[in-house]
Amino acid sequence: METEAISIGVIMQCTPLSSRWQPFQWQPIEIVGQVGPAGAPHCLRSDPADTRWLFTGIDITLCSSEAEGYFLNISAPVPCWFVMWRIEDVDGAEIPVPKVVTLSYNEAARLMDGGERVDTLPVSDEILERLTAFTHDYYHPEPKRKHKKPSFEGGEGVDKMARAEGVKNGS
Repeated sequence: METEAISIGVIMQCTPLSSRWQPFQWQPIEIVGQVGPAGAPHCLRSDPADTRWLFTGIDITLCSSEAEGYFLNISAPVPCWFVMWRIEDVDGAEIPVPKVVTLSYNEAARLMDGGERVDTLPVSDEILERLTAFTHDYYHPEPKRKHKKPSFEGGEGVDKMARAEGVKNGS
């Protein structure tokens, strides 16, 4: 089961750092809603102290198969968007391009396990409300089951094994 797509945009920002190893840092700074269809990245600001690019037309679809990941996200102290991005050449400039935006904690973990860069941004109250409703409809935790005690904690099986060892060793 999937929901209708949530259309968003991501604003990426570059700020200078006072480090000889890394002169600047890119990071997502804002998720904007309903910004229109996908288009070419748009430079909002370009100066040495603050460069910003807007990426539009990113569609997010909630899937029932990711309900556990959504549950983990809404259960966190600060629910968030997860933005996976890569540096690419756009019009002769190297800028970060958002490749995947998700609300699933599990999907973000899989991306990071695969070596991708994933940053977070807080979720708005409106999106959190929608995500919570979807999660309550589709996330059903597995019921807890009784576990048998392993044989190393004692029991009849251990006694049988001890008697068998004793007979084998001539005791």
